[in-house]
Amino acid sequence: MAKLNASNAYKELSVGEVAKRSGVAVSTLHFYESKGLLKSSRNSGNQRRYPRGVLRRVAIIKVAQRTGVPLSAIKEALSTLPEGRAPNAADWRRLSEQWKQVLDDRIRKLTQLRDQLDDCIGCGCLSMEDCPLRNPWDELAAQGPGPRLLEQD
Repeated sequence: MAKLNASNAYKELSVGEVAKRSGVAVSTLHFYESKGLLKSSRNSGNQRRYPRGVLRRVAIIKVAQRTGVPLSAIKEALSTLPEGRAPNAADWRRLSEQWKQVLDDRIRKLTQLRDQLDDCIGCGCLSMEDCPLRNPWDELAAQGPGPRLLEQD
């Protein structure tokens, strides 16, 4: 195992090294980069190089994805972080606080949906009169075909 010293402490990482250290496939790193979640530079051989702080960014992306945060929201949040350093605990607290309300709202909607599924599959085909998820007055027709959930606040 290589010993950390001043000469390699700030060494940039290849895409393979990032993949190995983060447990994320190389193709996933390329995807994240194409979506603007990560940034790399190119060496003289035109190979991708990432700063070491990218490992923490990848960890944030993975945790956020596991909790259901969409990539667009992750990208927006990561854009608020400084480029020159790895995200720290304070950065994570700020980011996670932004996502808590979105997640709480999603949990509320999913709980409501779960509790209403006993009597209806959500499309009105079983009973338009009794289905708690029905679409009264066809208000959601403009959103396209298929089952539509009229949110109840």
